[in-house]
Amino acid sequence: MVEWSAGLLLYRLSPAPQVLIAHMGGPFWAKKDAGAWSIPKGEFDPATEGALDAAHREFREELGVEPPETQWAELGTFAYSSGKKVVVFCGDGAGFSASGFVFGTFEMEWPPRSGRTASFPEVDRAEWMDLDAARGALVKGQRPAIDALEAALREVPGA
Repeated sequence: MVEWSAGLLLYRLSPAPQVLIAHMGGPFWAKKDAGAWSIPKGEFDPATEGALDAAHREFREELGVEPPETQWAELGTFAYSSGKKVVVFCGDGAGFSASGFVFGTFEMEWPPRSGRTASFPEVDRAEWMDLDAARGALVKGQRPAIDALEAALREVPGA
């Protein structure tokens, strides 16, 4: 069975195109940077929830703030090598401040095989990055979303 995720990729055009992405939290990602960032996203069941609704819910859960009110366009569905599929929606985030976040948390056994449970943030920071920096920062399966956004922005007058 295919696992599905949905996410919101905010972009802004000034001074140059940038996207808002988040560094994944938890001990596995703590000392990693390249390939350790993600579009704010999360899992959903397409039989019970629409992808855009799920993307909005996950944005709120991961970042602790409401996504901006903007027009959302489906950028595409991107498959990971694992077979997981991520539906990405893009929207103009001009004026959206990357601050005031209250990151959602998850629990896991830590340290491994210790029998103790620890709580960690789902993401530990979110930042605006230019498109080239975002390509290097994102996990491999999400990098094609940056290419798709860049292609879509070429169609926008003045972008």
